[in-house]
Amino acid sequence: MTSRLTLEALEVLDAIDRKGSFAAAAAALYRVPSAITYSVQKLEQDLGVSLFRKEGRRSVLSPAGRVLLEQGRELLLAAERLVETTRQVDSGWESCLNIAVDSIIDPQCIYPQLEAFYQLRPALEVNLYEEVLGGSIESVLEGRADLALGAGESVARFQGLRSTPIMQVQWLFVVAAKHPLATHKGGLEEAEIRHHRAVIVRDSSRHLPPSTVRVLERQAALRVATMQQKIDAQLRGLGVGYLPAHRIQHHLQRGELIVVPLARAVPPAELYLVWKANNKGKALQWMLAALAKPELWRGA
Repeated sequence: MTSRLTLEALEVLDAIDRKGSFAAAAAALYRVPSAITYSVQKLEQDLGVSLFRKEGRRSVLSPAGRVLLEQGRELLLAAERLVETTRQVDSGWESCLNIAVDSIIDPQCIYPQLEAFYQLRPALEVNLYEEVLGGSIESVLEGRADLALGAGESVARFQGLRSTPIMQVQWLFVVAAKHPLATHKGGLEEAEIRHHRAVIVRDSSRHLPPSTVRVLERQAALRVATMQQKIDAQLRGLGVGYLPAHRIQHHLQRGELIVVPLARAVPPAELYLVWKANNKGKALQWMLAALAKPELWRGA
């Protein structure tokens, strides 16, 4: 049976949804509005379903249209990956490189490497994405990223992935200078920490079970999206928690954050580069060689 669904029709639905109207979709796709309307009507006729319904003067996706679009976007992404793989096989160079940067890493650290890369391949598109905790590895597993920078665990339990360590992170339990715990004497126990609100960065995983690190049961929490938001929240005294030493040195030096000694110290954590073992793209290999240099991460 010949499929009545085309990538072109899915691109039209995607544009209508993203741009908010048939006219805006036509402009985005460099078509006349009548061509967009015809594409939708033809698709509805071929599939035997109504993809849009009227709400006042606006046309919005029907439940069937929403399902078609959501799953159709996966087909569009798969088609893009197929084109990318074909080009890579032909030239060895990817047309774009997607890098998931874990929130624990300050992206300023990798800008010099990007400058050097652009000297070599100025037209190659590089996309940086911020991920948190398990989101870094998941992004590589699911193909959203070619490389994860700063993943917080090795990939021994994930089939088809490779990793290399780049740096160790020292976690410090810190509070704002005005926080009641700033003057605490002696080693702080977990029972005492539990009485104070924690600032927690949410795991950005979409499908892997979300993970939390050093979060106590029955502790009030302020949940934020990025490491920088966590630092900012703790600077304002909105909560307490562990922060990576390499991200807060200037705040410690200025006395804006105070390290509180703990009864039980937290061991350093290893950070990794993670990529798919079967990805042999030249851009990825170049970036791996550049980012795996130990001197890059000394004092980062």
